Amino acid sequence: MRRRSLLKGMAAMMAAQCAPWPDISAFAGATARRVRPSDPAWPSASSWQRLREAVGGNLIEPQPLFAACATDAKGAACDDVFKNMRNPFYLADQPAGTQICGWYDAWTPAASAYAVKARNAADVAAAVNFARDNNLRLVVKGTGHSYLGTSNAPDSLLVWTHAMNAITLHDSFVGQGCEGKIEPVTAVSTGAGAVWIDLYTAVTTEAGRYVQGGGCADTGVAGLVQSGGFGSFSKGFGTAASGLLEAEIVTADGVVRIANACTNPDLFWALKGGGGGSWGVVTRLTLRTHELPQFLGWAWGTVKARSDEAFHALIARFVSFYTDNLFNPHWGEQVHFAPDNTFEISMSSYGLGPQAAQAVWKPFFDWVTASPGDYTITDPFGASGHSARDMWDTKGNSAMTLDPRPGVPKYHGWWNGDQGQVGVFLNGYDSLWLPARLLHEDRGRRLVDALFAASRYKKIELHINKGLAGAPPEAIAATLDTATNPAVTEAFTLVIIADGQLGAYPEEPRAAIDLEAARKDARTIDLAAAELRKIVPHAGSYVSESNYFNAAWQEDYWGRNYSRLRAVKDKYDPGGLFFVHHGVGSEDWSPDGFTRVL
Repeated sequence: MRRRSLLKGMAAMMAAQCAPWPDISAFAGATARRVRPSDPAWPSASSWQRLREAVGGNLIEPQPLFAACATDAKGAACDDVFKNMRNPFYLADQPAGTQICGWYDAWTPAASAYAVKARNAADVAAAVNFARDNNLRLVVKGTGHSYLGTSNAPDSLLVWTHAMNAITLHDSFVGQGCEGKIEPVTAVSTGAGAVWIDLYTAVTTEAGRYVQGGGCADTGVAGLVQSGGFGSFSKGFGTAASGLLEAEIVTADGVVRIANACTNPDLFWALKGGGGGSWGVVTRLTLRTHELPQFLGWAWGTVKARSDEAFHALIARFVSFYTDNLFNPHWGEQVHFAPDNTFEISMSSYGLGPQAAQAVWKPFFDWVTASPGDYTITDPFGASGHSARDMWDTKGNSAMTLDPRPGVPKYHGWWNGDQGQVGVFLNGYDSLWLPARLLHEDRGRRLVDALFAASRYKKIELHINKGLAGAPPEAIAATLDTATNPAVTEAFTLVIIADGQLGAYPEEPRAAIDLEAARKDARTIDLAAAELRKIVPHAGSYVSESNYFNAAWQEDYWGRNYSRLRAVKDKYDPGGLFFVHHGVGSEDWSPDGFTRVL
């Protein structure tokens, strides 16, 4: 039976790949409301059984994370959940797993009614056709690493791509239909379920090359690329989306398509930063790889000012130091300004050895240490460079936590600094790009004043790798050829202001969320962001790390690119089968994606 099902699936996939372009408008339909399990039109048990057979038995009924505890609070299954609930790889391995446990007044994790654990594009096509033909709410998930809850919806059919994670390296890649038009390049192909530590291990640790990906090692490759995607070294190489060479995707008509610069180029462009979950189900991606620099490294340290005046002077000194010494492709990652007058450095570098990195920072470190009456160093300053090939090698890496479960890949680990977001409940979140012109206008005084004013409310995080001003011209040009808001190429940083509390997943037997504290915190985050928007009213925002309640999301996420994205959406998904919160075309639907409003 398994062999027959596999052969049928392969035949269906080959037929779909070879099919001529259909009249996709036939799939637009006149859907006013998607069906739920309580509706008479919900598919019958026999219909679900046919889908199960079509996907080789890989149709499952996801249960909430803590369902086992509701059945037997002292059982081994419940104990296993508690043991692993702070492990992002464990959460990604659960069909109902989400890396955060919700967002105040925004969304709550909920298991889908059914899920297809896809093995290939044929399984995905079967699920897409079933959802479209039966008027179901469709959800796509690789790892569940979404702050906005876009891979999560109750009463839905989930396409779960997590098992599709094969990786292939290419010495000479040319996209389908691009033969003789585009020069071959080194590349890596990956299934949509892979996470970035999978690629970094294969490309960097093992092959000595570099692929531009995400900073969080456990983030899904497909979701990050579709949202634009930033990593520690984006200032040098551009966004992850700008490195996309080709994608395989199942669109709303159930056809498996190739999208690249020569084949379906409009869809290809939309996939490069137009937002995950809006265009179809990506099943495979191919990304450009680069020569690996000799060194990758870090700079670190924390200092606390003894007064507000000293803290304001510290901000001014850093802004000036950054403008003169760090505003270039070599430096990325973060610095933080906190309400308690603490300044934290957690920056990355590429291409600089230890002595060169230390020489860059020495003037700033000396300035701080020269004023012990004003500043207390609470974490010693330092800067260094290390062998780039060892960057993501988890063996003996004290900066990473290994997945301790038996049978998992030995290289699966996550950065210790990312632990705080695993299982967190978000009280609030906002982001905005700050243009590089602020560094030079009035010698940065307006910027310094705004950063100080905002830091009176909440910790202000400058994610310098997520603004591409100062990057090489080729990185800027490649990013402008994506759907991401062009404002990113003029910004020197993305400011993130966010906070949460260690929360409780639904059905988790522990203390409930402090909703009053969440409400107050969300208001404080809004006030902090408002101080920065006084100097940049239309700053733009990064789609994957943004305010769930952003009313100007079309302009902030995509700027002038939104109308073009909307045209691509109407062409490939006129019926709105693919819906995510604040995704392209979502304005046509109710907030839960079940009822058409336009």
